[in-house]
Amino acid sequence: MDKKTGDYSTRGRKIINNTPMGKFGQPDDLQGATLFLLSEMSGFITGIVLPVDGGYNAFGGV
Repeated sequence: MDKKTGDYSTRGRKIINNTPMGKFGQPDDLQGATLFLLSEMSGFITGIVLPVDGGYNAFGGV
């Protein structure tokens, strides 16, 4: 972000435009994934990559 205007940089706008949720994530957005991985519901999971990226990876942003 530009410190003076608060606008996204060209790269930042490109990322947001390729993210279905249309925003950058915030720390609170990690809560659900974290609680799931800490719970018994994930007891049979031994290794996983769990993207918490607003759909960026699935949408083809990478």
